[in-house]
Amino acid sequence: MSEESSTQPIDPVDSDAASHAAAPAPTETAAPAEPAANADKPAVSQFQRATQLVRAVRDELGKALIGQQTVIDEVLCALLAGGHVLIEGVPGLGKTLLVRALARCFGGQFARIQFTPDLMPSDVTGHAVYDLASEQFKLRQGPVFTNLLLADEINRAPAKTQAALLEVMQERQVTLEGNALAVPRPFMVLATQNPIEQEGTYPLPEAELDRFMLKLRMDYPEHEEELELVRQVTRSARSDMLEVAALRPLLRERDVPVLQKICAELPLDAQVLDYAVRLVRATRDWPGLVFGAGPRASIALVRCARARALLRGGEFVTPDDLKACAPAVLRHRVRLAPELEIEGREVDQVLAQLLDQVAAPRS
Repeated sequence: MSEESSTQPIDPVDSDAASHAAAPAPTETAAPAEPAANADKPAVSQFQRATQLVRAVRDELGKALIGQQTVIDEVLCALLAGGHVLIEGVPGLGKTLLVRALARCFGGQFARIQFTPDLMPSDVTGHAVYDLASEQFKLRQGPVFTNLLLADEINRAPAKTQAALLEVMQERQVTLEGNALAVPRPFMVLATQNPIEQEGTYPLPEAELDRFMLKLRMDYPEHEEELELVRQVTRSARSDMLEVAALRPLLRERDVPVLQKICAELPLDAQVLDYAVRLVRATRDWPGLVFGAGPRASIALVRCARARALLRGGEFVTPDDLKACAPAVLRHRVRLAPELEIEGREVDQVLAQLLDQVAAPRS
């Protein structure tokens, strides 16, 4: 997607750090108890510009995806935290539309893979091609070499094709013919799946589920929101979907590493960090859960909470940020006991009980 800087409605964030590749969030250290310490937070002007830019992107996405503000916020949190997202919902709620809208607002590269039962791993990562002219094999890069990758209906491909994403999601590289090739930075996988259809689908393995920072559930819109959605779609030239062409590309490729760096530097009190770890550890022996989340969930929870704090304009992370992110971070990393499944209980109900009972630090 070409960059259209003339449509930028606000000043971009300072891009001095954009020449560096986006790195994972640094190892957590105990922040001072006083969250307002100037030495431990980004410059106020840069922080405000970053918040303003992210909110502008959020408002722009809201023009295309009506009635799904929570999902929009969570996708932006994953982008700021450098994570991947699995979006689950019945057909027709706008899962693919959300990713297309984000790609429209983003000035980097975008690629889409429609997962099908006959899709091969080489169709995802790439393969070697014999060149008759040079009489040598040349590497042809697959669609994973992009910034935003839409893995549409990821559970329709068999396990060996799903596994083609394991390396790139974790290490941001693809090994082809013995060569480790880095993908562009930033890199984000947004996968969709239908939770109710079982025929012709292949459940994602635990190892791949754990690589998604968030699992989002897209639900039906409220009455007024659906009324507005129907009104806009029936006015559109497209018969059954909203247009994304009118959205403005507000976020440039070089802005994302800067935003991620600002996000990673938000102050985090030692007690809040301890609360995040206690929440994750509680899932490992909680009644009704067969197994709990691992340390990767603790890392994802803290990173996502920092992103949420930036999105709301907060200058430090609060326990409420952690609690708001916890369901999306944990729901795909724990397993509900069979007896609760028989009773019709859901993972989110057990997690809600856990969040209520694990004591949060007092401010």
